[in-house]
Amino acid sequence: MKKIISLVFASVLGGFIAISSYVYVVGNVQKVEHLDSESQPKFVKTNYIPTSNYAAEGTDFTKAAEETINAVVHVKNVSISSSNPLIEFFYGADANGGGKTTIGTGSGVIISPDGYIITNNHVIRGAKEIEITLNNQKSYAAEVIGTHESSDIALVKIDANELPFVSFANSDNVKVGEWVLAVGNPFNLTSTVTAGIVSAKARNINISGGRMIESFIQTDAAVNPGNSGGALVNVRGELVGINTAITSQTGSYVGYSFAVPSNIAKKVIDDLLEFGDVQTAYLGIKYAELNNDLIDELDLKITEGVLISEVTENGGAAAAGLKTNDIITKMDNIKINKFSNMQGFISTKRPGDIVNVTVLRKGKEKQFKVKLSNQFGKETIDKLDFSKYLLGNLEKISKKDAEKYRINYGVQFVKVKNKDFIRNGVRNGDIILKIADEKVYDVQEVENLLRKNKGKLIIVQILNEDGYVEYLRLMVNN
Repeated sequence: MKKIISLVFASVLGGFIAISSYVYVVGNVQKVEHLDSESQPKFVKTNYIPTSNYAAEGTDFTKAAEETINAVVHVKNVSISSSNPLIEFFYGADANGGGKTTIGTGSGVIISPDGYIITNNHVIRGAKEIEITLNNQKSYAAEVIGTHESSDIALVKIDANELPFVSFANSDNVKVGEWVLAVGNPFNLTSTVTAGIVSAKARNINISGGRMIESFIQTDAAVNPGNSGGALVNVRGELVGINTAITSQTGSYVGYSFAVPSNIAKKVIDDLLEFGDVQTAYLGIKYAELNNDLIDELDLKITEGVLISEVTENGGAAAAGLKTNDIITKMDNIKINKFSNMQGFISTKRPGDIVNVTVLRKGKEKQFKVKLSNQFGKETIDKLDFSKYLLGNLEKISKKDAEKYRINYGVQFVKVKNKDFIRNGVRNGDIILKIADEKVYDVQEVENLLRKNKGKLIIVQILNEDGYVEYLRLMVNN
């Protein structure tokens, strides 16, 4: 009997402790507001069919890798850097017995069986020697055929034949979400293949402050230092881009990489082979990107396109009838969402090419045939076009002024045409002493230096009539 009473007492005591604990815990928990029935999330029955990752599992990358890996090469750039920048500044680059040998590496793509190789300009910039190593470990010395800084594309050649090569694809046909492979030599790990998809097209990442053509193919294929100049290919092993840049705070891949589209790269290479230089085409407009303010101000019904803010004189757009406030929506039936689309498209054309431009004018769609020109509003470049259009009419310094300023070099302005120079006080009779830190002795030398520095921002040293030297920046258009 005592045992029964003990058990009952123990049960009652246990229940009391449990209830007390519950009250204590609940009392210390924050109050939670419950949703009424109308605010509760609604659950909708759906058909659920389990699926496998068909796109990834069903896509065979081996064919593309096999066809590409032997056509992608290792590029070694041997350059000479200054051993003492201060001595070089005062006494020239050859002072103090030369500088230190620096070695840079990257990738390249063989594009013909007789040894032409495409790579990035920044991979070979400043090279004294270029060494190309094939996938079979054979090495060759390479010569530079041509470079184009604005697109970051360069063409080199080795003395070899019957080489494996990659064919160009039409990068306009590349679709967002399409599988691609990046092939190159990251961190000197030769013959590395990574896979990803096209994440975006016509991407502008503003790595050059507007001095480069930025209409990149963005991918999530892993690209790292050493991949620059390597191949971006589709699943058929065709070249759709040249891997060029990554965005990263660490200097290594963090999920995004960028490639110059193959159409731009091919056009640059074709020009270098045919003309020894790149023929840059211009539509003949100044533009503005559409934004909320412009859309409201102009009462637009669209949010994509390129607004013509000004039609330049002597350009193809003016001759064809395009007007200020027209909105470009298509070029040759290729949709133009933003300026990088248009820049990428025009970068595949030459002066003299005719393109169909679709614009929206006062709510109505209109089409125009525009003949593209160069930056001078022409199809060809004459002997002194760069100096005339970028600076003005020039002549060799007069004997009188040479004696007055005690100099034996310089070129004088007969008429200043550069508007920025005029705003900065440059006047007729002022003397150009140096261009890009090189002395000039006659007008042709000015022209040659401007052509040499196409696509670059350079410094022009000018002596004014008061005897003061001024330094002005000049952007040399391609």
